[in-house]
Amino acid sequence: MKTKLYKNSDIIRKITFGAVSLALFMVLPFVTGAIPEIGGMLCPMHIPALLSGALLGPWIGGLLSFIAPIIRSLIFGAPLLYPRAVSMAFELAAYAICFGLLLKVLPKKIYCVYASLGIAMLAGRIVGGITKIFFLAFGTINSYGWKLFFVGYFVETLPGVVLQLILIPPVLFALERAKLYDYSKKT
Repeated sequence: MKTKLYKNSDIIRKITFGAVSLALFMVLPFVTGAIPEIGGMLCPMHIPALLSGALLGPWIGGLLSFIAPIIRSLIFGAPLLYPRAVSMAFELAAYAICFGLLLKVLPKKIYCVYASLGIAMLAGRIVGGITKIFFLAFGTINSYGWKLFFVGYFVETLPGVVLQLILIPPVLFALERAKLYDYSKKT
């Protein structure tokens, strides 16, 4: 009986985390968009992608992160469905999958959370660049080269990287202290 109750509460917890993540995917771009100078540089959809990878596991979090920019595009018209939302879908899924997997396989140490976060951010940016190169091959993006890739994914997004490094680990540690999350548990 206790096992069934625990399993049900775990399912409810995941549904709740998924709903909160989806809400963050929809709302955070509006919040950061109110800061025109750096709003886009804060990478607002990366935060729920990373959180969903950690809280929901790599596969469910990856799926949610994949569909979120497409849903947002269909509901609000931003980002543009093709090519932006489609390339973001792959990028955000890579963040969630990589971060979720690394949290499961690396030791449960604070430096491993930061290392997982850094590797996931790098992997997501590489996947984002690859999808843009793919779209370039089919003529949907006119001029996209290494310089644009580097500037667009590393220089312009530096405020977002800093924000994610400051925000994500403390949120995970606070949820763990509140016994709402245990990243050492297999999901």
